[in-house]
Amino acid sequence: MSPRKAVVHELSRERILAEAQELFATQGYRNLTMRSIAKGMGYSHGALYYHFKDKGELFYTLVKENFNLLLEMQRAWVVQAPPGDLANLEQMMLEFIRFGLEHPHHYEIMFVITDPELRKYSRTEQAECLDLFAEAVHSVLAGRPDEKQKAFSLPWSLFMSMHGFITYCISFGQTFEDAEKLAQDHVRYLCRGIL
Repeated sequence: MSPRKAVVHELSRERILAEAQELFATQGYRNLTMRSIAKGMGYSHGALYYHFKDKGELFYTLVKENFNLLLEMQRAWVVQAPPGDLANLEQMMLEFIRFGLEHPHHYEIMFVITDPELRKYSRTEQAECLDLFAEAVHSVLAGRPDEKQKAFSLPWSLFMSMHGFITYCISFGQTFEDAEKLAQDHVRYLCRGIL
């Protein structure tokens, strides 16, 4: 019996994530299988299953890092902003749009895909993102005569408007750079509506 061949690059969880990140970004979630990911890395697909139970878990692990980044940014905006700061809310909204357009595949899995395999993975983080955004909107509404009337519907409407902007741009392959001026105007018009 011959001795086992030495593996030049050990197939670690971190290596899988690093290489899968690029594959997902260039080919998209739906176009890949665990078999094609492993083949692209020069391994058998069984090697991936040692670390991840399915493609959804693998991709969600990557996306969770992006949720953490987005949540960290949102928390900073909420904590650092003076109460009722409309300019901070505008910046928060613009940065959300930037995030979506700079990470279109991740945005899709975070907020768009309805695949049952993936649904179970991101609901908690979605809710947390929406809650932090609502907190920033509520801060701007505080003390206004229509505060209670708008407390539920306004954050949701603003989010849906940003979401629509992002998904529209993604569907036409636009980057944030392509749409930046329009995004700034969009956010400004939305925030004027609050006043």
